[in-house]
This record gives sequence, structure tokens and C-alpha cells, in this order.
Amino acid sequence: MTFDPSIEVADDKLFTPEVRKWSLDKYKLVGNYCNIFTTGMKFKWNQMAYIDLFAGAGHAKIKESGKIYRNSALIAMSLPIPFTKYILCEQDEERFKALEQRVKRDFPHLNCELIKGDSNQNIEKVIKALPAFGKGNTLLPFCFVDPYSLNLKFSTIQSLGKNLMDFLILQALHMDANRNFEAYIKEENTTISNYLGITNWRELFEKNGESYRKDFVKFLSDQYQEQMVKLDYQKAKHVHHIRSNDKNLPLYYLAFYSKHERGLDFFKKIQTTINPQLGLGLDFE
Repeated sequence: MTFDPSIEVADDKLFTPEVRKWSLDKYKLVGNYCNIFTTGMKFKWNQMAYIDLFAGAGHAKIKESGKIYRNSALIAMSLPIPFTKYILCEQDEERFKALEQRVKRDFPHLNCELIKGDSNQNIEKVIKALPAFGKGNTLLPFCFVDPYSLNLKFSTIQSLGKNLMDFLILQALHMDANRNFEAYIKEENTTISNYLGITNWRELFEKNGESYRKDFVKFLSDQYQEQMVKLDYQKAKHVHHIRSNDKNLPLYYLAFYSKHERGLDFFKKIQTTINPQLGLGLDFE
């Protein structure tokens, strides 16, 4: 079903954070996947749930153009075939209030639950908000994870991934990991331990010598991949690499994880619809 996830909107005077123009590529990727997800699964599952752990304000202003667009959460709510339920999480007070008002104003017909606070701390609330499911009342959830940094704990993903769930996870490896390497490598810093769910990651990092010392990003990507496989997820065969538009600098990866090949097939189908700069930055095969 035809769907354009680039949804420009007028200024509604509510709080609207400013983002860079490459965010539009991210929105396009998420929106196109959500569309193929709900279209392809509507007759196979009784219920489909959308979870956004870092939902933002609902709208975002592009710094370069001044134009305002719906962000991932509201794009998912704009689908021709909507999810059965939406669970939107946001910690920032100002963003949460704007999101709440926009959802109530523009999507009162949809089943949506908003959860305020840190998703790492509120993950049991998120799980509780999922629709009840069982034989004759099946549920297939999709979770988009878009953190600003490496502040996503692997235990959060582990809790959600106990049952059937697809993930699209933004990994801020260049934006955060590379820039803050000297801080993260210190023994007292627990950021990477929490992010990977591996307490002895420094030993693994040093053990592999020069191969990883030269590429901290590859080390984190490889370890994250292994952790997801332990949760019975298929290997992320391709990871989308987002670069800045002006200097072509690497920024972050978008990694898709599913427990079934069907999910990977869906994701593969939308790759050709995305801006060419969303190239396959990492190949795990």
C-alpha cells in the first residue's frame, strides 16, 4: 500500500525540537517498515503493537530548511493500516507534554498509551501495557528504539525480547562511543557495560588487540550482535549507516532484529526506497 512517511505539518506552536536533515532518512526507513509490517501482517495476527521507547515530541523541525515533520511515533500512527495499539515513551517533560497534546488532538481514534519517564526504568510498565494475547488472540509487536546516546541498557531489550518482538535499534556508535572512548574505557564508567549487558567487555576489547583497538565501533557492533543472537534473534545481516549530509561523516547505525526470516525479508524490501546514503555500512555475513 502506497504510503509517504515524510509528512510535513504546519507549526502548531507546541514544543518542537530541532533536528538535522538526515533525520528524514531515518523517518523514511521507520515509516516504510511500519507500513509493510502492518500491511503484510494484518490477516496473520489478531493484534499488532508499536512501541517507541524514545518517542520525542511528535513533531521535529529540520534545522537546514525550517520545515516541520511528524517524527517516528506520529508517522507510525499515520499508517493506512494502523497498529492495534501504540505505546509511546518519553522522559523529557517538555517533549512528553507536546507529544501528549498532539496524540490527543490528531489521533483520538487510536489506542495509544503514553508512558512518561526513563524507558530503562519503566520497562515493566511497557510490557504491562502490551495487549493481552494467547491462543486465538495473537500479538506481534514492533519496537523502535531511537536513543540520543548509548543510554539504552541491554537489559531493557532483553526484557522486551523474551517473547516475539521485532526491533529497529539506533546505535549511536559514532556520535557517542567514538567521541567518548577515553571516558568509557575507565574502570569506573558503566555505560558500555549497561549498553552491551557485558560486565567484562574491557577484557574482551583488549584481548582482541589491534583489530579492535583501531575500531571501537566495530567491537561494539559485533558484541551487540552476539548478545542479540543469544536472545534467539536472527543475525542482522545488514546495518544501515547514516552519514551527515554536509561532511559525509558517519553518525549512527540502524540495526534491525527479528526472530524470523519473514521480518528480515520485509526489511530487505524497503532498502531500495531509502536515500542512497543509507548504504550498508556494516555487513555481518
